[in-house]
Amino acid sequence: MDQCVKCPDHQYANTEGTTCLQKAVTFLAYEDPLGKTLVCTALCLSALTAAVLGVFVRHQHTPIVKANNRALSYILLISLFPCFLCSLLFIGHPNTATCTLQPIAFGLVFTVAVSTVLAKTITVVVAFKFTAPGRRMRRLLVSGAPNFIIPSCSLIQLTLCGIWLGTSPPFVDSDSHSEHGHIIITCNKGSVTAFYCGLGYLGSLALGTFTVAFLARNLPDTFNEAKFLTFSMLVFCSVWLTFLPVYHSTKGRVMVAVEVFSILASSAGLLGCIFAPKCYIILKRPDKNCLKKVWN
Repeated sequence: MDQCVKCPDHQYANTEGTTCLQKAVTFLAYEDPLGKTLVCTALCLSALTAAVLGVFVRHQHTPIVKANNRALSYILLISLFPCFLCSLLFIGHPNTATCTLQPIAFGLVFTVAVSTVLAKTITVVVAFKFTAPGRRMRRLLVSGAPNFIIPSCSLIQLTLCGIWLGTSPPFVDSDSHSEHGHIIITCNKGSVTAFYCGLGYLGSLALGTFTVAFLARNLPDTFNEAKFLTFSMLVFCSVWLTFLPVYHSTKGRVMVAVEVFSILASSAGLLGCIFAPKCYIILKRPDKNCLKKVWN
């Protein structure tokens, strides 16, 4: 006992306590079954988003595409594409580049997506409630003022990301104590305050969008997507409210997998809830995609 030696951090003692063994380096790799599943899911959902965009472009002159703000629908679909792909930054061996890109890619693309939903929601409310001739809100709608929500909200998130990267950026970190016999390679968030500021801003934006959409859910039903927007934001908020406690109760590969799953689930919620009903009418019920159905 007088000759006992503590093993270094990168090693651990065998069961007999006679020698030190090398700890295995672990991270969420592309070769792992879990990693492969998440990668395939992200690529499939990205391909589905591109297909939906193709359907909308092909049928861009039909009433259902025009009635739901064609330009904002394009922006939302284009922003959802990198939302799915940004999850790939969290898979594989962490390095300085991926750790730095993670908060920028995640924060910006999701802010663009959520702010686009907010712009669509405000457009619906203004179109149904403030369309009397001469009203100021009607002039704002005609001028496309709701579209300025997207760059304004994105600029705030970009500023928060810039402050984060300028003060305490994310970096590659190793955890040799959480899991016996393993060294967990992860991306340390750097400034925890900056991380929660960015996530809190995105959550506030999502909650505000949900509130506006919920208040507009009982507007006239003809081609009014307020109910679909409400449900999509309900799914989005539910995913990220569930994410926080689960994220803090896990370690290693499972923690990263939870993060990736939340990204994919929330993006899929926006894609499915908003665009699935429209694609169904366009592809399966073209008889409903006409002006007579719009105004009746």
